[in-house]
Amino acid sequence: MGDAFTEHRALLFTIAYEMLGSATDAEDVLQESYLRWSAVDPAAVEHPRAYLVRVVTRQALNHLRSVKARREEYVGAWLPEPIRTAPGVSEDAILAESVSMAMMLVLETLNPTERAVFLLHDVFGYTHGEIAASVGKTEVTVRQIAHRARRHVHARRRRFEPDSAAGREIVQRFLLASATGDVQALMDLLAPDVVVISDGGGKVVAARHPITGRDEVARFALGVSRTGAASAPFEHVTCNGMPAARFLADGELDWLLAFEIHDGRITGLYGMRNPDKLHRADAVRPLDRGGRQPWKP
Repeated sequence: MGDAFTEHRALLFTIAYEMLGSATDAEDVLQESYLRWSAVDPAAVEHPRAYLVRVVTRQALNHLRSVKARREEYVGAWLPEPIRTAPGVSEDAILAESVSMAMMLVLETLNPTERAVFLLHDVFGYTHGEIAASVGKTEVTVRQIAHRARRHVHARRRRFEPDSAAGREIVQRFLLASATGDVQALMDLLAPDVVVISDGGGKVVAARHPITGRDEVARFALGVSRTGAASAPFEHVTCNGMPAARFLADGELDWLLAFEIHDGRITGLYGMRNPDKLHRADAVRPLDRGGRQPWKP
């Protein structure tokens, strides 16, 4: 029994993480699911992977509903708990987009059932009938939910390019321009509708609200540079399929800045400073969509 769970663990973690936006909560869901799995008679499970996906989905739905109030009371802007992803994630465009900060924020605007249905169908490739068994709805209802959720997501999704050498060069140029106060270089790198979202969780200094527009974001970047943060040593990493910079203070991870890039311009900057969300951000997480072909518009 344990071997089947281990075999599909990457898929199960990916589902739970995309459902919850938190690696910590995803691990809790996997632990709960494993305990349920361990109590099952092996002879009663014909398709272990399908069974495990149902269990994890149900546990994630329960967990998501329980944390709703906690998220509503969150201090400042909320971002998903960042995860470091292997380079191979960037080669799967659907997986990379689905774990990107921008998409995870869009998923937060869905209700729990809509989120589960959209992810299982459009990202992981499960049929409406299979999803119905996981979320406790009829197939007809799931089909309606999928249509509604897809329309909602597509109206709000942002263009996104996975981590690449070109993207890392843009990150390097942005940080250099910020550190040296090169306003024109910053303006050339930023898209007109660029947005900055910083998550301090009320525990450290961070912008409480999103900052939008090229001029405002350039001013913000220059202000941060005057604190010395932007000129601190950093390491290029892949975070949620995106190019990112990892900054240390006294040998500890102090903040993580992920870059959303499209057509050679920075369209989004996602800064994680909340120490509660950074404590697991150094471990590279294996992600897996399970090999199914998702729905395509």
